Amino acid sequence: MTTRTREIHLKSRPAGVPTREAFAIVEAVLPSVAAGEILVRNTWMSVDPYMRGRMVDRKSYIAPFRLDAVLEGAAVGIVEESADPAFAIGDQVVHFAGWREHAVLSGGAVTKIAADGIAPQTYLGALGFPGLTAYVGLVRIARAKAGETIFVSAASGAVGSTVAQIAKLLGLRVVASVGSRDKAEWLLNEVGVDAVVNYRETSDLAAALAEAAPEGIDIYFDNVGGDHLEAALAQANDHARFVLCGMIAGYNAEGGAKGPANIFLAIEKRVSLQGLIASDHVAVFPEFTAAMGDWIRQGKVKLRETIHDGLESAPDAFIGLFKGANTGKMLVRL
Repeated sequence: MTTRTREIHLKSRPAGVPTREAFAIVEAVLPSVAAGEILVRNTWMSVDPYMRGRMVDRKSYIAPFRLDAVLEGAAVGIVEESADPAFAIGDQVVHFAGWREHAVLSGGAVTKIAADGIAPQTYLGALGFPGLTAYVGLVRIARAKAGETIFVSAASGAVGSTVAQIAKLLGLRVVASVGSRDKAEWLLNEVGVDAVVNYRETSDLAAALAEAAPEGIDIYFDNVGGDHLEAALAQANDHARFVLCGMIAGYNAEGGAKGPANIFLAIEKRVSLQGLIASDHVAVFPEFTAAMGDWIRQGKVKLRETIHDGLESAPDAFIGLFKGANTGKMLVRL
């Protein structure tokens, strides 16, 4: 039996901030389910900043999106038909065939979600790759220790807010950077960070960070790059560890983003800078999910989501990431 569905294709490679014109909703007919395959109806899909890099035709750690082909990304769905004995109709699964309403997938390409009382879309955020990114960056790369000070940029986003909360659980002093008063209040009053820098309300980010972290920073978790990376270098203590996770400030820059003018401080202060790609650390998933699952069930990690409804809203949700439109994980409910 075939299935009619809708999916979103990339129609053109955007220059600067993407617009809706780069996307097209296309009707498709899926093949029948063959042995070892399942039909999944997606219920939630993720949009993430890294997807912007895949819209550029260049060699990277992950292949670029193809033009006039369906996009992809993390998604959660329900099994509606199964020719794999490991999956039953009604099972909830997480997989990488997002940006569409249905998908026929090999059983080996999906992971069954445990009925553990945690909302399934959490596996696209705090219990998914954003959470793994935060955990690996702090525990494995930064080797965070109680009593240290960490500066987190884009601290109200999916990764940044998880970093801030794990850091507090580990006993660190957390300085968070955000772009609105509402986000600052959420981080201070609910998440419990120690200080907030609102980059939209200061003309001197380095001075604002120095005021928020007068004894310097031992760790910088970089989701922004640009002036945030420059300010972090200025306030870094000797032997600080920088986790380079994302640089959203430059994702839409035409002609390439500029590096920090004070990069020489990395030498003077013997700063360690290490890039982080979560897919390099999938072996850590069991350790991470055990810890994160417990923190969520105990209320120690607070979840925040920004939700758009319907497949047709996915481009707007994605574009909103570059305008600071989300607090916590940006999700599309299908």
